[in-house]
Amino acid sequence: MRRIRALWNWLALAGIFLRELVLSVREVALTVLRPQRAARSGIVAVPLTVRSDAGIALLANMVTLTPGTTSLHVSADRRVLYAHVMNLQGDPVAQIVEGFEARVRAALGEVEGGAP
Repeated sequence: MRRIRALWNWLALAGIFLRELVLSVREVALTVLRPQRAARSGIVAVPLTVRSDAGIALLANMVTLTPGTTSLHVSADRRVLYAHVMNLQGDPVAQIVEGFEARVRAALGEVEGGAP
């Protein structure tokens, strides 16, 4: 049963990444084709609940691999990921925390507050 749950968590992580990848590619392409639609970009601070080196690295790489976003730095205490976001519309921090980070934690088997 654990293996099925672990497999499901990894498939869900891959699925959310692919969905975000497609949506981001679309947004970047539309911005390139119509520069006047360019929104405000900026740097956001993403509070981290994932604690393992693997989890932080996986999350940072998923953010960077998604067009329109780039991971910049992880704070010294490993509690904040700084990322540049091309489009600040909506709540990009919540999208990262509730999307990628939640799925990374599930895939790696991390529980709230630390690794098992």
